[in-house]
Amino acid sequence: MTLPQPHTPGRTSTPNPLTLLTPADLRRRTSMKWRTHPEDVLPLWVAEMDVRPAEPVARALTEAVALGDTGYPVGTVYADALAGFAARRWGWRIRADHTALVPDVMLGAVEVLKLVTGPGDAVVVNPPVYPPFHAFVTHMDRRIAEAPLGADHRLDLRALESAFARATGGGRPAAYLLCNPHNPTGTVHTRAELERVAELAGAYGVRVVSDEIHAPLVLPGADHVPYPSVRGAGDAFALLSASKAWNLAGLKAALAVAGPEAAEDLARMPEEAGHGASHLGVIAHSAALREGGDWLDALLAGLDENRRLLADLLARRLPGVRHRPPQGTYLAWLDCRALGLGDDPAAVFLERGRVALSSGPDFGTGGAGHVRLNLAASPEVLIEAVRRMAAALRHRL
Repeated sequence: MTLPQPHTPGRTSTPNPLTLLTPADLRRRTSMKWRTHPEDVLPLWVAEMDVRPAEPVARALTEAVALGDTGYPVGTVYADALAGFAARRWGWRIRADHTALVPDVMLGAVEVLKLVTGPGDAVVVNPPVYPPFHAFVTHMDRRIAEAPLGADHRLDLRALESAFARATGGGRPAAYLLCNPHNPTGTVHTRAELERVAELAGAYGVRVVSDEIHAPLVLPGADHVPYPSVRGAGDAFALLSASKAWNLAGLKAALAVAGPEAAEDLARMPEEAGHGASHLGVIAHSAALREGGDWLDALLAGLDENRRLLADLLARRLPGVRHRPPQGTYLAWLDCRALGLGDDPAAVFLERGRVALSSGPDFGTGGAGHVRLNLAASPEVLIEAVRRMAAALRHRL
């Protein structure tokens, strides 16, 4: 059987979604990004985008509310929408009966990890990494085993093998919570890297659980490879959602997807594990995956422009900041160690520059001296943010 070729975004007539809201519009929002800090603070921290909903999403939600269609989710509409999207974008075939509805990606990851590990078992992670990886794993009474990224922000396969060996010592089960694409660095793992991961996981008996929430947000120049699609990864799981790519975090819904050899494990997930998913979330996410492709392509083009703009702004105004433009996500990982701002530069930029960024130490090993910046804003906001950050350094002197 010939698989469809992955989608390559082209030019689109859809306007750049990042340029359609004014600062006054954004200040009317009541969500975390815009209400955590005082109004004089420019927020570029938590993963919310400064966009309006894609038209198909807004239409689907409006129709549902008008009908009073606000009950409980049922059926495979979300799984079918994801399967169509995955086939078009990545050439990956997903079977709806190899999926399970979960409230969100992290709660889904917890439920999957419960299927393949027990209390006290190890879960391998690649710091610096999304802070809930540490928090959720330890809260469920598992141990963290670290395999830090290399200096190039890519997987250090020797460190990963060493972590697998430690995690499975004495014959204990272990899992690997992979971030694909990686948050906060924006690294997009290659097929060759993921195939080597699968070889190591097979050799050590480690079960891989891949967080692919940023999968639709791979920028020009890189390609997303779903981990369960690579050779040797049939016993793996992936967690996916439309929430990041279409800014739907407030509409809870995600899917756990099992590789062919993991389907029986996923079938053991308790039915109640999916009860936190929102029916409106399922409607919104399904509409995004089915009909939101043009909007997504326009967003990706805007994010590509923003990552180039940020690189230029940093080179001109903050040359002491080291920065590798992200290959995916809408997050930039900035190395501020040469600025002499201590372990948490975000505190200085907030106090002196009134710019809110995510604190590097929260991301674990390798995070000290770094900040994470959210690129999903208008070019004008990015320009102002870097101006304020540069001014913060001058005020500190």
